[in-house]
Amino acid sequence: MSTSLSRDLARVEQALLARWPENRLEPSLTRISALVDLLGSPHRAMPVVQVTGTNGKTTTARMVDELLRGFGLRVGRFTSPHLESMRERIVLDGEPLPAERFVEVYDDVAPYVQMVDAGSDVPMSFFEVMVAMAYAAFAEAPVDVAVVEVGMGGTWDATNVADARVAVVTPVSMDHAEYLGPDVATIATEKAGIIKPATGDGVLPDGRPDGGVVAVLAHQPAGALEALVRRAIEVDATVAREGTEFGVLERRVAVGGQQVRLQGLGGEYDEVFLPLFGAHQAQNAAVALAAVEAFLGAGSATGPVAQDVVRESFASVRSPGRLERVRTSPAVLVDAAHNPAGMAATVEAVRESFDFTRLVGVVGCVQGKDVSGMLAELEPLCAELVVTQNSSPRAIPADELGALAVDVFGADRVSVHPLLTDALESAMELAEAGPDDALGGSGVLVTGSVITAGEARSLLGGKRS
Repeated sequence: MSTSLSRDLARVEQALLARWPENRLEPSLTRISALVDLLGSPHRAMPVVQVTGTNGKTTTARMVDELLRGFGLRVGRFTSPHLESMRERIVLDGEPLPAERFVEVYDDVAPYVQMVDAGSDVPMSFFEVMVAMAYAAFAEAPVDVAVVEVGMGGTWDATNVADARVAVVTPVSMDHAEYLGPDVATIATEKAGIIKPATGDGVLPDGRPDGGVVAVLAHQPAGALEALVRRAIEVDATVAREGTEFGVLERRVAVGGQQVRLQGLGGEYDEVFLPLFGAHQAQNAAVALAAVEAFLGAGSATGPVAQDVVRESFASVRSPGRLERVRTSPAVLVDAAHNPAGMAATVEAVRESFDFTRLVGVVGCVQGKDVSGMLAELEPLCAELVVTQNSSPRAIPADELGALAVDVFGADRVSVHPLLTDALESAMELAEAGPDDALGGSGVLVTGSVITAGEARSLLGGKRS
């Protein structure tokens, strides 16, 4: 990257970071609606597959992207948060937006952002501007379809200025309760806002008339499912539910991931290799497949879509920072689990897919999370815990997090290193100091926050993707 481009990219990143961060919200679509109107409605330039839920959104979006590209479509993907680079959030043709294009899109959008700021009591946030940049980049490309991950909630999330043809809801659990509500039913009601009435003017990729909006629902707690189905009925959307219309029929651990057999909307898909670990990733795959079938118009009347494309696409899926091995000897895994439900899935996947005889945890969390709940899920898995803090302004100070960890793990199993570099070094030393076992071995799991996972991944040389 040239010096001038590096300066321009730094300028854009600094301007974006100077805005309200993602954890500071003024729930409204007013500002983003005004901005996309000024930009010529780029969010209307392509059909949208929108993904909300509590856990699994980013990976599911990646899977949907991979499958759609396998079927020859040009895809734009927007996800959040990023692991290492802002550009990861806006993806074209499977690759993050190039630095030069990222700068160009920001500079194109910035004057209109200033106009919206001038007419509003609340300035546009970092996330709102990123959403507008994504829709503008996708419209300009142009793409055949945009796969868009909700930032938080659904109804008033900035991504929801678009109307999804396929609305996907991954499992709902407790998170961001201060904004979304005190229980899963209330949270699901907010997330159900992405399920909207059909516009009636769309066509499927093969030219057939669009049959309307489809809500693809992962397995949900009872209260959440009721809220989601009620919303779908209100807007006359077709509902596809995991465990009824689609799901995971069979799965077994395989080298480097798992082998799965999936029930899709159009039929069965067998011998599908998924290079990701855990039952939750098989579930994400089933949800993603159903979403793509729905987008392509596949169902019981049409039969399954091309099996070879499905197999090839799933075999190519990558999900950085999701139980990703970034080092060997000792093995170091980074994982972005940041709430108790996500941590429970991670713990189960580690137990199923890895043969560690001794595992040392490294944990760094941010404010506003159920940290004690996460630590309780992690405690049975880790022999020792190294507590640290990431670079986020919202990071829980290491000493404060350490006190919470002592309550769960006991003082003799917890050490505190405020610098992540020191924490990683200490954890690897602790892992290597444990008894060796030819049948398994020792490892390190870095988790607790997307930010912690991303920073550890960068320090340990994880591949960008």
